[in-house]
Amino acid sequence: MSRYLFSRIFFFLTLIVFYSSTHLLFCPFTVSAAEVKNVRPSQVGSRIMFEFDVVGDEPNEDAEVSVTITVRGRQYTQETLHLEGDFGKTKTGRGRKIYWNVLQDFQRGLNEDFEWNISAGGGKLVKDPSTGIEMVLVKGGCYQMGDTFGDGDSDEKPVHEVCVDDFYIGKFEVTQGQWQAVMGNNPSNFKNCGDNCPVENVSWNDAQEFISRLNEKVPLSKGGTRGLYRLPTEAEWEYAARSGGKREKYAGGDDVDSVAWYNGNSGGGFFSSGKTQPVGTKAPNGLGIYDMSGNVWEWVQDWKGSYSSGSQNNPTGPSSGKARVIRGGGVSMHFDEWYTRTSHRHGYDPADPYGIGGSYLGFRLVRTR
Repeated sequence: MSRYLFSRIFFFLTLIVFYSSTHLLFCPFTVSAAEVKNVRPSQVGSRIMFEFDVVGDEPNEDAEVSVTITVRGRQYTQETLHLEGDFGKTKTGRGRKIYWNVLQDFQRGLNEDFEWNISAGGGKLVKDPSTGIEMVLVKGGCYQMGDTFGDGDSDEKPVHEVCVDDFYIGKFEVTQGQWQAVMGNNPSNFKNCGDNCPVENVSWNDAQEFISRLNEKVPLSKGGTRGLYRLPTEAEWEYAARSGGKREKYAGGDDVDSVAWYNGNSGGGFFSSGKTQPVGTKAPNGLGIYDMSGNVWEWVQDWKGSYSSGSQNNPTGPSSGKARVIRGGGVSMHFDEWYTRTSHRHGYDPADPYGIGGSYLGFRLVRTR
């Protein structure tokens, strides 16, 4: 963490960049990660310049840099900021620069603390050759699971420590095109949204059938076993949604409209459902994962149950129950942005694909390393 003073502004700078590379499952190529070193912030006229080196295994490798600024609890992404320089797709090397034109975004300037975060997803990626499903590596760790903001339901409490191991999770929700490639049909209500929209109207049982068929396409391991893909556990889902267990109200920050589609901004309202949107059209979270808040509700593996107050390692929920957990909220009728919070949890009949009041149900995948 670096501190930088410009006029009356303190810049809190966290600068982490990972190399994002896509390769086919079971291919012989390795995937590397780049990092930022030697950050040198300075004032250049009315702008702030951050100069840094992006270091990788090889010179001139691809890297993907994203930028967010948080002011007064509101998060601004690179799409809404006046930035110039080496963000978005860039290369490893020395002397990379990002300029922020502060006065174009805040004409009266700033006289308060704010947070600056430059990141580039979770680093390593793999891609399934048969469906195009992309998976982001999530490095394991420990975090405080549950309602850390104090505005949730009773079943989001008590806040308790949970530790999870490394895993890969879908960069996007499973799309209609990917479902069609595996299942040969499309159950979605919003078929006219296109192949790149999330599949919905899918029960937990339907998701298990999709996973079973997808795993049949996976070559046998040396031990003769399959089962590479599965749904995330509830603990894995929340850890990934919160950018690796950070204190984030929504998946990517505290500004819901920058990161989530829900009924209030997707053509719906309290008495009507919104419309699902193509995946990846809102800002990603800090691990480069999209739509973990909003778009469609997402099934996870666990039965719905009460939280324990004690610390847990890789919890998998109750051994039985009546409802499976759904997470993330969406464009569904009666479910506004409050339901898209990263700690919110809801239970539903695993055999029902539709949900309460039109709460369209989808999912994303997890795989082991």
